[in-house]
Amino acid sequence: MKYFRLKKQTDFQRLFQKGKRAFSPSLTVIYRPSEKMTMGISVGKRHGKSVVRNRIKRLLREAFRAAQPKISGVYSILLIPKVSEKYDYKTFEQHLQWMIQKEKL
Repeated sequence: MKYFRLKKQTDFQRLFQKGKRAFSPSLTVIYRPSEKMTMGISVGKRHGKSVVRNRIKRLLREAFRAAQPKISGVYSILLIPKVSEKYDYKTFEQHLQWMIQKEKL
């Protein structure tokens, strides 16, 4: 299933205000049912310089692509990584799949 990217500030604000939250050691996921599957990523400057932030975004997009077939419904999803010394794909993928099972998305 194809997903669309969240780009508008109003979409992000709506998710922050009305979405449900799920937590893991490396990620916070905010989700809400919607008409089409959308995904956004929010990485703040406290994670490091732009090179590090862009790498985190690439890792999260790929982890979401791998976990997306396990999502049963249609949601707007926002991924927020937690500050860490090291960021790796395997950790993001495992925690994202664990949260999908836990929250029954």
